[in-house]
Amino acid sequence: MKPAIEIKGLSKKYRKGTHSPYLTLQDKLSSIIHPRKTAKLQVDEFWALKDINLKIMPGEVVGIIGRNGAGKSTLLKVLSRITHPTTGEVILRGRVGSLLEVGTGFHQELTGRENIYLNGAVLGMPRAEIKRKFDEIVAFSEIEKFIDTPVKHYSSGMYVRLAFGVAAHLQSDILLVDEVLAVGDAIFQKKCLGKMNEVAKSEGRTILLVSHNRDAIRNLCTRSILFEDGSIVADGPTDEVIHTYNESIRQIEVGHNTAINNEAYRRGNGSIRFTKISVTDIKGDQKYLYSIGEKIYLQVSYQVYKPMLGLKLFVGLRSGTTRELVTSTDQLLSDSHLVPGNVGKIKLELTTKDLLPGEYPIYWHLSEINNVTTNIDVLDDLTPPLVLRSPGVKTQIGYFRMPSRIISKEINVKT
Repeated sequence: MKPAIEIKGLSKKYRKGTHSPYLTLQDKLSSIIHPRKTAKLQVDEFWALKDINLKIMPGEVVGIIGRNGAGKSTLLKVLSRITHPTTGEVILRGRVGSLLEVGTGFHQELTGRENIYLNGAVLGMPRAEIKRKFDEIVAFSEIEKFIDTPVKHYSSGMYVRLAFGVAAHLQSDILLVDEVLAVGDAIFQKKCLGKMNEVAKSEGRTILLVSHNRDAIRNLCTRSILFEDGSIVADGPTDEVIHTYNESIRQIEVGHNTAINNEAYRRGNGSIRFTKISVTDIKGDQKYLYSIGEKIYLQVSYQVYKPMLGLKLFVGLRSGTTRELVTSTDQLLSDSHLVPGNVGKIKLELTTKDLLPGEYPIYWHLSEINNVTTNIDVLDDLTPPLVLRSPGVKTQIGYFRMPSRIISKEINVKT
């Protein structure tokens, strides 16, 4: 069986900035006669993809993961023919449907109805076949009232719902999905993930899913590929690749303690700053893989830069990278006045006995004591990618165990 997607020596370079370099006639002629010479970087250029070789078989559901700027979205744009590779070859066997960033795939002046037929025509589908799928697409997208409105008037959520409905229901052999589901609400995200699972299993479609949601990748994909700086650094079973990804995050962001000094991870007014963080077990060993029920010790140091009243600490876990899953009750650290130069340390014990297997990034912030608890003044908020990964296979839905017991049981009861 031939691969549905075959990539050979694929590279893609871009220019930094907006100004094009001046090329001589000799440069232009050379690029035509010797195309592989374009693989040499010019001034202000960088590689978005570097020498990618990949085979994806029909029916495979493959997750594409990696940090921002790793090359994930560029790969999907090349596969979707939105951009051309600098060097290399891409072979696609079958019709390709794609759901990339908001704004691609639809004609802004056309209505939702017209765009459905346009997308079907691009895929080479007969009009009668598109018509059979039309009602199903509209119902799934939940935009019946706006189907005859130009899509330029759609909200981002409406746009994504229709785009996913089109991509999932029109009969493409290969489906490319980028991280656009983050735009929709939680209910629709769940609906989309369920639909992808359905088309993968029942229709045997080949799916490439780019996502930062590792739970979604783990639930949908048996194989995953990790990108870093435009290159493939891991390719294999999803659990193994995600573990490699987590380790790379830990080494880059935690091992070198860059999150402490990286403003991208911080909010707050700067009155106080975390200066050191660590996550350890009961023996004091720093690690990031814990067994269910094992106690975790969070330790942070901080320094005061401006006078303030007492101090409170908030600590919690997230689902994925954004949703706050659980927050500890606010912990009073000090009810006395603090002055610049004061330093402190905090050690917090956290129990995992009710967590289901999964990954839970930690977040924490310091706040000044405020009588109006709904208007907390955040002094420092640190959300580095520290991940607590509970070992095991997730066989239950959700994130926590809810204690329960059967108090009555009857079988074959006549009503």
